[in-house]
Amino acid sequence: MADNLSDALKKLKITTTDSRADSLEGCLDCLLQALAQNNTETSEKIQKSGVLQVFASLLTPQSSCTAKVANIIAEVARNEFMRNPCVDAGLIPPLVQLLNCKDQEVLLQTGRALGNICYDSHTLQSQLINMGVIPTLVKLLGIHCQNAALTEMCLVAFGNLAELESSKEQFAYTNIAEELVKLFKKQIEHDKKEMIFEVLAPLAENDVIKLQLVEAGLVECLLEIVQKTVDSDKEDDIAELKTASDLMVLLLLGDESMQKLFEGGKGSVFQRVLSWIPSNSHQLQLAGALAIANFARNDGNCIHMVDNGIVQKLMDLLDRHVEDGNVTVQHAALSALRNLAIPVVNKAKMLSAGVAEAVLKFLRSEMPPVQFKLLGTLRMLIDAQAEAAEQLGKNVKLVERLVEWCEAKDHAGVMGESNRLLSALIRHSKSKDVIRTIVQSGGIKHLVTMATSEHVIMQNEALVALALIAALELVTAEKDLENAQLVQILHRLLSDDRSAPEIKYNSMVLICALIGSEPLQKEVQSMAFLEVVSKLRSHENKTVAQQASLTEQRLAVES
Repeated sequence: MADNLSDALKKLKITTTDSRADSLEGCLDCLLQALAQNNTETSEKIQKSGVLQVFASLLTPQSSCTAKVANIIAEVARNEFMRNPCVDAGLIPPLVQLLNCKDQEVLLQTGRALGNICYDSHTLQSQLINMGVIPTLVKLLGIHCQNAALTEMCLVAFGNLAELESSKEQFAYTNIAEELVKLFKKQIEHDKKEMIFEVLAPLAENDVIKLQLVEAGLVECLLEIVQKTVDSDKEDDIAELKTASDLMVLLLLGDESMQKLFEGGKGSVFQRVLSWIPSNSHQLQLAGALAIANFARNDGNCIHMVDNGIVQKLMDLLDRHVEDGNVTVQHAALSALRNLAIPVVNKAKMLSAGVAEAVLKFLRSEMPPVQFKLLGTLRMLIDAQAEAAEQLGKNVKLVERLVEWCEAKDHAGVMGESNRLLSALIRHSKSKDVIRTIVQSGGIKHLVTMATSEHVIMQNEALVALALIAALELVTAEKDLENAQLVQILHRLLSDDRSAPEIKYNSMVLICALIGSEPLQKEVQSMAFLEVVSKLRSHENKTVAQQASLTEQRLAVES
């Protein structure tokens, strides 16, 4: 065999001068046999012989040997060490050209060869994209959809290429959505469906393709799968249910595709998704809640859903997951409620439906994602709702938990949301009782720290809350404000040129309120505030300049 192989390689080397098809065929068959017996060793010999360069000239549509040459390249390129030599031998351009030929065997072997050479290399895959293989492969899928091997080759190629961001723009200009949905409808076997799913998922991350998939009828296919598999306990069916419902949620992440499926809340897809929420399948409950959270991305949809009873469905779902519940379902249902609470008109309706009480049941949760959504939902609900803010702000268990979470250094999101909710309870209730509860629970120091946040919005929320504390309950909070070094922090904010105008304005309002406390007034006097404030009288922002004049007068009178 070894002698035959050496002979075949020698013959191939001189083949360009003596390219009789029959002698070529024999040499190529010999190589294929050797590769089948010991791929690695044969590949090394092929590389050393210099035959790869010869292959480039043999890859022509006219030659009867082309399919075999492409097959040999596909086989040797299964070895990682052979991929660069194939590229260096200039095999990629002639192989790409062959994707335009009509011979199905040539197309199959060419696809395999390109796939193996470029396997795991984003650089080479990008090169293929730039050479225009995507529209060519999509066209092939349409023409040869009856050929199972060719179809599979196209799907594997799409799966690899779709991972690259640059490919999605090109895919969006083809009719890939239509072809994949057409192909999907014909599939019965789980493995084949799975293969198409693996292409659909990365493609559906692109908003243009999302809409194309919706218009091509993918959603109807997904809903059918859900219906068929929801009550099954077979492993394949459970996997299919998960993939189909996850993909459904992904399609709803695009604004246009989401709105198309919502159809003013009358859409059959929207109605079907609603029926998932009371389902007994955790996977469907999760997908249903996530889908509602995605539909709830604009005020019109949110108002319609709240008016049509979605809140009760979500609260019932949460109720099923209070004790040892499914964390992902809790997180998804809270996400949906948070989004629904954004429009002003929904807040009072949701509060009177008992959403705050339903959410507070998860106060014991030790899972940061659930804590984060719980805090966000409560913060949305109490925005400009004084009565609810007062009720929650007097809830000692809640306030103590917030103060605890304000120290959750490992979870910046939870820490930030806890601070923001503490501040919101004061800002929206303007209640002395709420301020006393927060002082007694040790929350003041966190609001002072929040005033130094890198986010202007959080700094501002903290300063407004602190100004209300100083105006309504200065004596109660005096000691804590002093210990938290609020006066020094305000001096720093006013001296710093980078502080936003609203930060400077609110810092001065706060200084004026703090002067009402003897110990804090002494601190203000000892820190040369007059000098800093008088400079701000010439600030380019008129509101800041006016407040600087007022503050200067107050400070001058007090000194």
